[in-house]
Amino acid sequence: MRILVLGFGGVLLYFAQTAIIPVVLAVLFALLLSGPVETLNRMGLARSLSAVLILLVFVGILVTTVSVLWTPAQEWLASAPRVLKIIEKKMGPTARVLRRIERVSESAGHLTESPGKAAPSMAAPAVTDASESVLVQTRVAAVSAVTIAILTLFLLAGGPAVLARMGAAFSSNTEATHVLRVIAAVRAEVGRYYATVALINLGLGLATAVMLYFLGMPNPFLWAVLVALLNFIPYVGSATALILLTVIALVSFDTLGPVLAVAGSYLALATIEGQIVQPLLVGQRLELNPIIVFLALWFGGWFWGIAGIVVAVPVLVTMKVIAQHCDQGAPLIEFLSPNLVRRFRSKPFKSRAESIAARAGT
Repeated sequence: MRILVLGFGGVLLYFAQTAIIPVVLAVLFALLLSGPVETLNRMGLARSLSAVLILLVFVGILVTTVSVLWTPAQEWLASAPRVLKIIEKKMGPTARVLRRIERVSESAGHLTESPGKAAPSMAAPAVTDASESVLVQTRVAAVSAVTIAILTLFLLAGGPAVLARMGAAFSSNTEATHVLRVIAAVRAEVGRYYATVALINLGLGLATAVMLYFLGMPNPFLWAVLVALLNFIPYVGSATALILLTVIALVSFDTLGPVLAVAGSYLALATIEGQIVQPLLVGQRLELNPIIVFLALWFGGWFWGIAGIVVAVPVLVTMKVIAQHCDQGAPLIEFLSPNLVRRFRSKPFKSRAESIAARAGT
C-alpha cells in the first residue's frame, strides 16, 4: 500500500509540476527569509509589515542584480556566433577527430540498411509560431512568479501561529506542539545554513571578480555573479564554474598562459572556500553524504529541471533536521550522513514521552 501511495505521489509531482513547483519554491523562500522577519518582529514591527519589507528588499536585490547584468549578458549572447567560431578554430584538431568518428559511424549505419528498402519520405517540419511560444512561456513564468511572491508573503506573515492552528486541526495539542517545534527547527537550521552559504558565496564572487579583473578577463562582474550562483550547488557548481571560466578564458586570450592563470586562480579560490572557509563557518551541523547529495541533484534535475536542482539540497537538509527530532530517526540520519550518526548515538536520545514524563516529574 505504501508503495502505491509513493508511486501515485511521484506521478502527481511529475505531471503537476507546473502547479507544484511554485508552491515548493515559495516554501523554500519562506524558510530562507523567515529569520529576518522574526528579527524585525521581535524588535516590535508587526509580522505582516516585516514580511512585506523583507520580501520587497529581496525582490529589489534580484531586480537590481538582473538590471546590472542585463547589458553585459546581452552583449555576450550577441557575440555567441563569433565565440563559437573562435572555439572551433582553437579546438580544430579535436573537432577534426570528432568529425572523422562521426563519418565512420554514419558509414557503419549505411552498411546495415537494406538495399531494397526505400528511403522514407521526409515530411515537412511543422512550422511553429515563435512569437506565440514566447508569449506562452512568458505568461507561465509571470503567473509562477506572482504565485511564488504571494504565497511567500502569506507564509512569512502567518508565521508560527498559522502553523500551530493548522497542526492543531489534525492532531492533539501535544502532537501539534511537537510538529511546531520541528518546523521551527527546520526554519532555523535551513535559514542559518543558507544565510551562511550566501555570505560565503558572496565573498567567493567578490574574490573571483577581483581576480578576473586583474587577469584581464572581459566582464569580470558577470562571470563572478555566475560563479557565486553556481556555488550554491554543491560539488557540481564549482566544477561547472571552473569549466565555464576556462572556456571563456580560452576564447578571450590568444596564448595559453592567461588561460592557465584563470583556471588555476579560480581552482585555488574554490579549494580555499571548500576546504577551509565553509567547514570553518558552516561546521559539521548539516553534514551530508556527498554521494547522496550528488544523486539528489541528478534526480532533482531529471525530475523538475532547474527547480529540482534548486530544491534538492534543502529537501535533504529538511529530512535530516526532521530525523534529528524524531524518536526513530537514527537510520535516516545514518543514510544521509554516516559520520553524524556516531555523535547522534553517543548522546542518549530521549523520546517525547520520556521528555514529557520528566517535565511532569519536575
